[in-house]
Amino acid sequence: MAAPLPRISRVFGAVNIGSFRVSAMIMGLADGGEMVVLGSSHRASEGIKRGYVTDMRAATHAIRTAVEKAEANANTSISSVWIGCAGAGLSSKISSVEIAIGGRRIEEDDIEHLLYAARDHIQPDGKMVLHAQPAHYTLDGAHGVANPKGLHAEALGVDIHVTLAEGPPIRNLIEAVQNAHLDVEGVVASPLAAAYACLSAEERELGVALIEIGAQVTNVSVHAGGMLLGLKSVAVGSNDITDAIASNLGIRRSQAERLKCVAGSAIATPTDHREMIAVNAPGDEASGPLARGADEQNRIARAELVSVVTDRLGVLTAEIAKGLKALGFSGAAGGQVVLTGGGAELHGIAEFMQGALGRPVRIGKPPVLTGLPEAHATPGFATLAGLCLYAAEDPVDIRSVGPRHQPTRRYSGVGLVNRVVQAVKEYF
Repeated sequence: MAAPLPRISRVFGAVNIGSFRVSAMIMGLADGGEMVVLGSSHRASEGIKRGYVTDMRAATHAIRTAVEKAEANANTSISSVWIGCAGAGLSSKISSVEIAIGGRRIEEDDIEHLLYAARDHIQPDGKMVLHAQPAHYTLDGAHGVANPKGLHAEALGVDIHVTLAEGPPIRNLIEAVQNAHLDVEGVVASPLAAAYACLSAEERELGVALIEIGAQVTNVSVHAGGMLLGLKSVAVGSNDITDAIASNLGIRRSQAERLKCVAGSAIATPTDHREMIAVNAPGDEASGPLARGADEQNRIARAELVSVVTDRLGVLTAEIAKGLKALGFSGAAGGQVVLTGGGAELHGIAEFMQGALGRPVRIGKPPVLTGLPEAHATPGFATLAGLCLYAAEDPVDIRSVGPRHQPTRRYSGVGLVNRVVQAVKEYF
């Protein structure tokens, strides 16, 4: 008999709107502090290309279907969700702000005053601010102070990490979710959500690069000092490998996708030339065209497939390497690389990237969570799980900080002020 679920005190809903699939998760926070997956689901994406909404009605339908399936699995309904954003021209920067303390002990008021002052230093440059989060505090210029309260200093400073995105695509994502009769709690940049699922606190502190390979977008992000330092989006993804297989072999996309997932590999072996693989799925032998170079049973040498995969992967890796260099994560300054996203499920991809990038690479999956189905405990669902974990932690955003003499907005619980809608009002 299955053990009874612990008593749930709060519930979080998340939707990850990708170009390949739309996935939904409902996670509960148990009384003991444990996170429990109550229900999750996914379905093929519609109306989304390279992370942008291209057909509002189709996207809304896909979101509604995925959420209803997760609700049925969880045996509970949700009224609001956190949504992940992988496209929309994501970018980020660090702003540093300092105030004079005069050698006295730092109080809570001083920290609030500093964060309130930091609000004026957010320069959106015509973009929408998704996150403006205090990372590390500095005392008289010395970095790495997690909580300065009770310490003495002449000057108290803070590094604010600001994540930006293009406004219209974000508003389209929000509208697609709202049209599905759901409130939006917040929009989270997917590299931030994926980091919550895949990276340990030590990795985020010491320095790590997180590569999230989606179907049509790859996000390259660098984390150190406990925060996201920078990110870069590359308009190449695992679908490009599928398209190359379809094009090179003259077969349908669905056949190419199956070949990639079932027999594709980023690592060539000596037996690949002898191993013949069926282009058609079992039961479909009679349908579809004969692949270029196939035998009469429509089989090709595995070496043909591996050659196409590694060729396209080389193009993607070159873009990733460029992104890492632009973010300062190269040479001696670089460290470990973590791969996640659906594209990280390709056989041998970690070894391939390790050789190409010249640094240690591992695959990042969601953490072990009670109730997480095996099908969703894979790199392709890391961002989805991370959205729920991010929602539960609800890190402070400096736009929610106000001086004592003003009413402050506190963001906690479900269905409260939508910080993204607030951002729209403030910056547009």
